[in-house]
Amino acid sequence: MNNFIFYSPTEFVFGKETELQTGTLVKKYRGSKALIVYGGGSVIRSGLLDRVKKSLDEAHIAHIELGGVQPNPTDPKVYEGIELGRRENVDFLLPVGGGSVIDTAKAIAAGIPYQGDFWDFFTGKAIPQTALRLGVVLTIPAAGSEGSGNSVITKADGLKKLSLRTPEVLRPAFAVMNPEVTYTLPAWQTASGITDMMAHIMERYFTNTPDTEVTDRLCEGTLKAIIKEARTVIKEPYNYGARANIMWAGTVAHNGICGTGREEDWASHFMEHEMSALYDVTHGAGLAVIFPAWLTYMADHNVGKIAQFAERVWDVPASADLKAVALEGIARFKTFLHEIGMPTTFGELGIEHPDIGLLVAHLHENKGEQIGSYVRLDRQASREIYEIANR
Repeated sequence: MNNFIFYSPTEFVFGKETELQTGTLVKKYRGSKALIVYGGGSVIRSGLLDRVKKSLDEAHIAHIELGGVQPNPTDPKVYEGIELGRRENVDFLLPVGGGSVIDTAKAIAAGIPYQGDFWDFFTGKAIPQTALRLGVVLTIPAAGSEGSGNSVITKADGLKKLSLRTPEVLRPAFAVMNPEVTYTLPAWQTASGITDMMAHIMERYFTNTPDTEVTDRLCEGTLKAIIKEARTVIKEPYNYGARANIMWAGTVAHNGICGTGREEDWASHFMEHEMSALYDVTHGAGLAVIFPAWLTYMADHNVGKIAQFAERVWDVPASADLKAVALEGIARFKTFLHEIGMPTTFGELGIEHPDIGLLVAHLHENKGEQIGSYVRLDRQASREIYEIANR
C-alpha cells in the first residue's frame, strides 16, 4: 500500500426535505450573497429551485441566478458566470444540479478571484490557490462532484475536454442530498449515472499497487451494492431506499476513499472524454462503451485484477484459466449494462462510423503520449481499445 492523505471535509446533509436547510448551511459557511447555478428547466418545474431560494431568503442570504448549463459543460458558460459573479460581488457559489452544473460552478469559483484566464487551471499553466466557497444541492447521482475537488470542462474552440483536480481548494463545503428529487429522472439518465459511478470505482480498483485489500473490498462491496440497487431503481423509480443507496454510492465512488493507498488509472475516462467532446454523448453512456473494451484489452495484457473483478464482483467461479474467468466477468458486466439500458458499442451509442483516428489523435495530444497506469497505453493500444468498442 502506498502512502496517502485522505482529505474529505465536505458536510453531507442527506435525506428527505434537506434542501430546506440550504440557507442555514450557506450562512454557516459564511456566505452572504450566492450565485445559484443550474441547468435546464427541471429544477424549476419540480419546484426545487423555489424551495432553495425560499430557504436562502429565510436565512437572509442574497442571491442571483445563472441558468442554462448544458451536459458536457463548455467554457462560455464559465466565462459568463465569472463576469456575473464579479459584477455582482458574490461570495458563494451554489450549484443546484448534477455533475455538469457543479463542475461549472467550481470553475467559476476558481475563476472569479483569479487575475488570468480560468482555462489556465485546466491546461496546467496555473494551480488554483484560492476560490470562492461553494455548496451543492445535488439532483443527479452520477459524477460524485458533490464530494470531490474535481471539475471537467470542454473548451468549445477545439473541443478540448480537460479536468482539474484540486481537492484542497474546490471541495464543496456542504452537499445537500435528498433522494426524493431523483424520482423523476429519466431511466437513461439514471442508468448513465450508475455507469459513471461504477467507472469511478473501477478507475481506482484496477491498480498494480500491492497490499490494498481493504480498499479492494471497499471498491468491490460498493460495486455489488450499486448493481443490486440499480436493478431495483430501474424497475421501481419511486423506491426511496434504492434511490438513497444509489445517491450515496455516487458520492462514495468519487470522494477518494476508494482510491486510498493505490495508484489509479483513469485511461478509460480520458478515452471517453474525447468521445463526448467530439460526439456530445452522455458521459456515463460513453463509459459503458469504453470500459468493457478496456477490460477486454487488459484480459490479454494484465489479467490478474480483471479476473479478481470477475470473481469478487460478478461471482464468476475461480479457475486456473484467468483469462477465461476475466472474459466471463466482462460478459456479465456487459449483460448488466444492457439490462439497465446502456449501450456497449459505438453503434449502440448511435455512432455508426466513429473517426477512431481523430479520437486517438486528440486523446494523446490532450493527455500525453502514454496514458493510464494499469497498463501504459500508447497510440496503438488506445486505437485497439477504440476498435474493440466498435465491434
